[in-house]
This record gives sequence, structure tokens and C-alpha cells, in this order.
Amino acid sequence: MPPTDFQRARSTAAKQAREQAILDSARQLGTELGIRQITLTDIATAVGMHKSAMLRYFETREEIFLRLTADGWREWSAALRARLYAAGEMSPAAVASTFAATLAERGMFCDLLAQAPMNLERNVSVDAVRTFKLATLTEVDAIVTATRRVLPALTEEDGVDLVAAATSLSGAFWQMATPGPEIAALYRSEPGLAHAVVDVESRVARILSAMLTGIVGRGCADTA
Repeated sequence: MPPTDFQRARSTAAKQAREQAILDSARQLGTELGIRQITLTDIATAVGMHKSAMLRYFETREEIFLRLTADGWREWSAALRARLYAAGEMSPAAVASTFAATLAERGMFCDLLAQAPMNLERNVSVDAVRTFKLATLTEVDAIVTATRRVLPALTEEDGVDLVAAATSLSGAFWQMATPGPEIAALYRSEPGLAHAVVDVESRVARILSAMLTGIVGRGCADTA
């Protein structure tokens, strides 16, 4: 839709629909091109709005993507908890694999996890950061509760550390796993650089498994 086709939303419902259209377009562009590449102009063009009109809904591109990060937390949390609750009691390796698999399935969320603290939180209002942090904490609490149900040896602090490690690692490794085409070709063509080719799911699973095994072992030693 060209920008000239845009009609200003008047009602609350229309404004909410336009806001959702902006988020949906940003999500699609971010999935296709990566978060770093997307500008406000790109999003406005995809929605069919002038950039100045879009600023009535979101102050910056970072605010748009921070909203999508919060949405990503909710969606990942729901999917992860569903798998955990369906499994019953699990081993450390199984919990680690579940965390890693559900994160690796969500490439854009992994991208956002890396971008949020570095960029997205730095160009939005204090209120936007507060809203984002509170939404994230709600999901962290829910994930910790579900994880402790299937791995009772974890303390609440252990669970928070697990979520922090899983999301931080997934965000960082996703950046390594998705270089530009020229760099990706270099890694494939140079045997000595094979270590730079990162499989996010397997690497995160191995690290989290080692972490959880150590935590559970520590608990057993403390009670011995």
C-alpha cells in the first residue's frame, strides 16, 4: 500500500488495528532482513504510511522492536511452559534441550534478545523500558515456576540464572550463526574457520546441560 493510501485512524479500535499493522510489518521485515537493517522508513513503507504519521503510534524504531521483544517473551514463555508441563519430571539434559529447542525455533526473538540491551532500551522513554521490564519479569517468574516443577532440585535463584543464561547465550550465538553472505561463504570455504559456524540449538543445549548438571550435583553434595 503506498503512503498516499493511508487514512488516519480515528477510533480506538482503528488506532489499535493500525498499531498492530505496524508491529506485524516490523516483525516480517525483521524476520526477513534482521533487526539491524530495518529503519522507520522501511516499516512505514511496508505499512503504507508516511514516516511522520507512524510517529503518532511509536516514537522510535527501537520502541517498535522493544514491543516485539516483549511479545516474543510471552510467546516463547507460553511454548516453553507447555512443553515442560507436558513432560513431567525431567533430567537436566532434557530441560536444557527444551530451552534450547524452543529458543532456536524463534530466530527473530533470538535476534531481539541481543539487540534489546545493546540498542533497543537506549532510545526509548523510561516508561517504555519500565513496561518492557515488567512484562519480561512476569514471564521469567512463570518460566522459573514451570522449570522447578520438572527439576525440583533448582532453587528460585537457580531458575532465574537458567533463564538469563539461556536467553543471553541464544541472543549472542544467533548473531554468530547469521553473518552476512560473504562472511558465511568464507566460513564454509576455509576449513580453519569451521569453528566459526555456530549451531545455536546444540551449543546452547550443551552449555545449559552442563550448568544444570552442576547445579543438581551441588544440591546433592549439600545434602550428603
